[in-house]
Amino acid sequence: MNKFTTLKGIVAPLEALNVDTDQIIPKQFLKRIERSGYEDMLFYDWRYLDDGKTPNPEFEMNAARYQGASILLSKDNFGCGSSREHAPWALDNYGIRCIIAPSFADIFYGNCFNNGMLPIVMDTAVVDGLFPEIRATEGYSLDINLANQTVTKPNGETIAFELNAFLKERLLNGWDQIGLTLRHNDAIAAYEKKRGIA
Repeated sequence: MNKFTTLKGIVAPLEALNVDTDQIIPKQFLKRIERSGYEDMLFYDWRYLDDGKTPNPEFEMNAARYQGASILLSKDNFGCGSSREHAPWALDNYGIRCIIAPSFADIFYGNCFNNGMLPIVMDTAVVDGLFPEIRATEGYSLDINLANQTVTKPNGETIAFELNAFLKERLLNGWDQIGLTLRHNDAIAAYEKKRGIA
């Protein structure tokens, strides 16, 4: 898993409450088990017209100014619904490395850390204030520093965010669940030798 240390990126707005995992990636795309190739399926029902190919001009993220965004700004309860891990895969494949919202569904929140993405919980009033700023300035970007737990706006204003120390350590070191286990490789090898397994 890739480490997450700092990120400077364009912010795309998705001003919607309760964005569920079926909207992030609809169920018809869950037959594959690979972790790649989902970028065109992200927000499929919103991004495309009924033909499934033509970009929907009314979906804000389709605007040219938000192409290449690596930060997504959304509303409360992002990632609710089923526990599908395809949801963070699709976001990551599209290029989103960080999501900022007032709250996240628990399972989705955990899946982000399992896949090297940073979900930042930010006060509702702050999030609500960011939407008009993003829309007012094309190319609006944020600087995120995980070690310092700060988000810096283009005007230099810095916003601090809270994060569990263990989850922070995981991202800074690029440890997914397998990586966490491999930290104990010497102890595992010693146990296997003792048991006659290795």
